Amino acid sequence: MMRFFKRLMRNESGNTLILVAAGMPLLIGSAGLATDTVQWALWKRQLQKAADSAAIAGVYARMANQDVTTAVCYDVDPLTIPVASRPAGCSSATNENAPNNNRTGITLLQAPAVSTTTPAPATCGGCDNTVRVELKVQKPLPFSAFFMSSAPVITATAMAAAIDTGTYCVVSLENTNTTGITAGGNTNVDFGCGMITNSTSLDAAVAFGSSLVRATPVAAVGGLDTTDNWAQGTKLLPYTVAQQDPFANVNPPPIPSSCSNVNLGPQETGNYGTATGTTVTCFSNLSVRGTLNLQPGTYVVTGDVDFGAQATVNCSGCTIILTNSTPANTGSLTINGGAQVNMTAPTSGDYHGILFYQDRQASMSTSKVNGNSSSNYSGAFYFPKTAVEYTGTAGLTFDCVRLVVRRVTFLGNSKLRNNCPAGYYGNEFNGSHVRLVA
Repeated sequence: MMRFFKRLMRNESGNTLILVAAGMPLLIGSAGLATDTVQWALWKRQLQKAADSAAIAGVYARMANQDVTTAVCYDVDPLTIPVASRPAGCSSATNENAPNNNRTGITLLQAPAVSTTTPAPATCGGCDNTVRVELKVQKPLPFSAFFMSSAPVITATAMAAAIDTGTYCVVSLENTNTTGITAGGNTNVDFGCGMITNSTSLDAAVAFGSSLVRATPVAAVGGLDTTDNWAQGTKLLPYTVAQQDPFANVNPPPIPSSCSNVNLGPQETGNYGTATGTTVTCFSNLSVRGTLNLQPGTYVVTGDVDFGAQATVNCSGCTIILTNSTPANTGSLTINGGAQVNMTAPTSGDYHGILFYQDRQASMSTSKVNGNSSSNYSGAFYFPKTAVEYTGTAGLTFDCVRLVVRRVTFLGNSKLRNNCPAGYYGNEFNGSHVRLVA
């Protein structure tokens, strides 16, 4: 018997099979755990993507004064039934009220947990309208299920917020698939602040040719092309939040019963308004080839405003309002490049900060604002329903100017300088961008 065991110990046949058999449990376990790890990572990634999207949707809803929980649930679960018919208690932690599908094909363990009170990270400067979303799924893992009494719970959390992006001095209210901001030719525009368009076009704001635009940020509800025409350091923010009309609550005054037709020739001078600036002066038409002096106050024009090449216009603390008893017939503005224009908007009152105002119900047309180095403008150009073509020459000064238009085109050499005193326009021109913060 001892000889048999000694002979067996000296026999090396079958050693490999024995070693493989001994290591097979470890090999199978490693393969099983690797499979579980890959599956876990896949579910985690899918769930995190859903949470990220839901948190962003919640911020958009909060900024629009809509129900945040409803927006989150709608984003997580692509329901095909109307909002009013959705199951009640969307934010309930009970399975019966949980969404059936979170765009990943995975049934959630419970309804999304939504919070609008969780503070943003300390590193998130200027965060507002914060929304935190937590999603959970419970899925059995292929290998570990043999050894676990219950399936593990996978959790994904995301937090989004509206981030301050700066101040806009150009706001295009175009909200269709039409380009809202265009810079072309040899224009050289220097804003010293940002611009935004509500256009949904993939080319919402474009700069082409030999143009160079210095503005930051450049934002759009639609898309933005990266080109060399945007100056170095320009921050592009495509697919951002639409900018509200900053003058939406400002309305034209009643049209006076008597309106004068003003047509000043090259050698003529007209002085209008009162020293107190408390009355509304009305013009049926305002055409200037000579010299126009306006006292502080409000001037209603029911026709067109035309400043010719030889015109000299002086106005301190005045607002020119284009309107009409038939709003669709509201006139347009034309300022020739040869005109010498020095105009500042009022610093108080109903038309605080507004230099030119066009009725919101005006028919689509194009106003032209040209200028030269001897002109100076200070105040907002408000043309919410029409287009403005803006052309300037080197040295033209625009102090504290805001352009609020439907569409705007920049041509020629232009410089728009933003040196408004603090709080001059309030927060109406402050922008924000929605993104993940945690």
